Amino acid sequence: MDRRIKFRHLDAFSAISRARSLKIAAEQLHLTQPAISRTLKELEEIVGVTLMERSRSGVKLTGEGEIFLQFAEQSTAALRTGLVSVRGVSGGGGHLRIGALPSVASGLLPPVVLEFTDRNPGTHLEVHEGPHYDLTSRLRRAELDLVIGRLGRPQTMQGLSFRQLYAEEVVVVTAAGSPAAAIRSFSDLGQFRILYPPQDSAIRPLVARLLISRGVPLFGNRIESASSAFGRAIVLADPQTVWFISRGVVAGDIAAGRMVQLDLDTGATVGAVGIMSRAEEVPSAAMRAFTTVLSRAVEDSDA
Repeated sequence: MDRRIKFRHLDAFSAISRARSLKIAAEQLHLTQPAISRTLKELEEIVGVTLMERSRSGVKLTGEGEIFLQFAEQSTAALRTGLVSVRGVSGGGGHLRIGALPSVASGLLPPVVLEFTDRNPGTHLEVHEGPHYDLTSRLRRAELDLVIGRLGRPQTMQGLSFRQLYAEEVVVVTAAGSPAAAIRSFSDLGQFRILYPPQDSAIRPLVARLLISRGVPLFGNRIESASSAFGRAIVLADPQTVWFISRGVVAGDIAAGRMVQLDLDTGATVGAVGIMSRAEEVPSAAMRAFTTVLSRAVEDSDA
């Protein structure tokens, strides 16, 4: 390996590749745009090829860039994992960083975390909630060890492996007592305010295909958000709002009578929920222990 290539070169290259924007990548890495642009230029001079094409619409990987990205991310992920493992051994315990999509964070994950921490008191556990694209990007950069959530679009799963735990559908809900509860047709939703999954969410393409199949155009009166806290707050505060959301996020609200599920057929949105990790990575002891507890919890819930 050319010793002129540094961690900062690979981190910058990976961030730009995933964000497809120098500006967004710079913000993610807390750098200025000129600084990250200069870092990319240095890397290209070292490897001797153009890795990215710049244009007004953003940046795009060249053929050489596509090849280099795979090995760059595998190398940085392996080194970070090694550092975490060594520090865990020397510190007398492990360190596990879990990313969770809202549907998992609010339902399945809490009892799993409690059991895992009881069984592994020496392991420092971090739980990060967020949208699919952000979490998978952090997983790819080795900032997270595992991500629990829906299987995403192919371009978000590059370099990652996926193990399915169960299947989940998207539902449409509103506050108890809302006039929207009487709706029986997707075409009638337009008279209400719509909370809709944003572009980078895993359920967006599923919902979009469902509406297209019913001949319903994209709602003009929509608010796009992946925040479960925001969605829950606005739905419960406003009876004129309906929400497209994974069932796991609102299962507790429906059971408690705070929300009601609209009588609409959303079976076409059923998708796989599972464990995402970096492909070809040897899992740490903490990762294996957490996966075991999580899998057992899913099996027990299905029993």
